Amino acid sequence: MKRPVLTIVVPCYNEEEVLVETFRELRGVLNHLMQEHLIAVTSKLLFVDDGSKDRTWSMITTEHANHPEITGLKLARNVGHQKALLAGLEAAGAHSDCVISIDADLQDDINVIRDFVLKFHEGFDIVYGVRASRKTDTWFKRTSALTFYRIMTRIGIQLIPNHADFRLMSKRAVLELCRYGETNVFLRGIVPLIGYSMTKVYYDRKERFAGRSKYSLRKMLSFALDGIASFSVAPIRFVSSVGFILLMVSIAAGAYALIQKWFGETRAGWTSLMISIWFLGGLQLLGIGIIGEYIGKIFIEVKSRPKYAVEIDLYSNKFEPVIR
Repeated sequence: MKRPVLTIVVPCYNEEEVLVETFRELRGVLNHLMQEHLIAVTSKLLFVDDGSKDRTWSMITTEHANHPEITGLKLARNVGHQKALLAGLEAAGAHSDCVISIDADLQDDINVIRDFVLKFHEGFDIVYGVRASRKTDTWFKRTSALTFYRIMTRIGIQLIPNHADFRLMSKRAVLELCRYGETNVFLRGIVPLIGYSMTKVYYDRKERFAGRSKYSLRKMLSFALDGIASFSVAPIRFVSSVGFILLMVSIAAGAYALIQKWFGETRAGWTSLMISIWFLGGLQLLGIGIIGEYIGKIFIEVKSRPKYAVEIDLYSNKFEPVIR
């Protein structure tokens, strides 16, 4: 049986508190898979430094000097989790038979990586790591996540519920992913569009080993809005529908006012007038804001700027100058 070359891609941003443990744990997984002859001995761990401000990159280079199977990709600046992950996938896809992506915080169960590889040997191109439950989340995070998935399903965006970015992709799946050229990257929505054979592996998520989550409430809301606006025009249609309904209500209210006038029963209605003005004004601003969100995304897309710039590439053993 041919042993596939596996690369495990780990995006990092200010992860110095967890990296020592992450190096040890993932090296152990890689070595066990090699000993079982499930992967090639040339398999690698690729840590993508997303413009960290702490010792993340120096720790990666030190570990690379001691353990050649640990490599790194240093981006010239912080571009965000999704683009950093995409940078790692694109680099690994050129040299690997399969690629696994996982966060550096050790919350995803690394023990199911073996199951991912076994599913790949069975012929699956994409293997999703799906949380069996969300019992480790707070009530707010659990409720907001379930609401997000319900909304995305309602507006026609096919996501894998309770799946983040813990997945295996075959070489051809990664190369197909690289053909999607949009600047607004939302991998959880793009990967299911590829359409190759897929399966799921369920696991229980653990508490973060150390450090703090980089996803604040503001970033989570921004991430959710990016996903919705990148894959669906449903919000614009919703505003159009509300506008049509209010038009019908306005016509009915106008007809009622005319009837009242004919019968001489009209009275001054300052309160109802002010409420109507504030309500319609707020609705108009909401509509303009939603449309503006889409226009902003079009503005970003049409410029076709590079998604990231690689400063140092230890994975391919080359140095890239900083793109200014």
